[in-house]
Amino acid sequence: MESLTIKQIIKKHSVLICLVISVILIVIAASVYPGGSLLDKNSIGFSWSKNFISNLFAAKAINGSANPGRIWAVIGMAFQSVGYGIFFINMSKKIPLRLWANILKFIGVANILFIFLIATPLHDLGTISIILTLFGIFTITMFILKSKLHLLKFCCVICLLTFYCFFSLFGFGYMDWAIIMQKVYNASSILLVIGLEYFTKYEDFAQIKFGKQKI
Repeated sequence: MESLTIKQIIKKHSVLICLVISVILIVIAASVYPGGSLLDKNSIGFSWSKNFISNLFAAKAINGSANPGRIWAVIGMAFQSVGYGIFFINMSKKIPLRLWANILKFIGVANILFIFLIATPLHDLGTISIILTLFGIFTITMFILKSKLHLLKFCCVICLLTFYCFFSLFGFGYMDWAIIMQKVYNASSILLVIGLEYFTKYEDFAQIKFGKQKI
């Protein structure tokens, strides 16, 4: 068996590498965050149950101190944006229906820009990436539900539910629960992306029918 070169290994596992590095850097950023949250401005350090991840991207922490973790968080978000972008582009190559494949490819390219914007002063514009990611996962779920990948069907539905729960809690002002659910949907989407990256292939969707038309 021909061994893979380092370049080939990086290309093959680029999504996993980007997401792992992203998580590590975000954790480092959280570990040096001075303190303060929406619920308690005088709290010390970063609390995963009281702080939004976006708090890590500010030049100053909520308690007014300079935030040394910002640079780690920004770089971490850059890796996440690239990882998600590559993932959607890779998935577009596994979808036989050209229209949906092009949509996933567009989401992949757009997410590379918009996810990173979350970590900048253009944070509000960057949140478009959440909608794009949600639509991308919904599109993939549509194909997964028509496939024989039963475990991934369950994983896709659960992931989508965590997104909807976060939007509902945030929209109705239940910030304490929304903060926790933000971590849940981020974790579930990362795990789902890795699962879809490694355990799906073109053949899984080749015989899927939409209406009377087979892909």
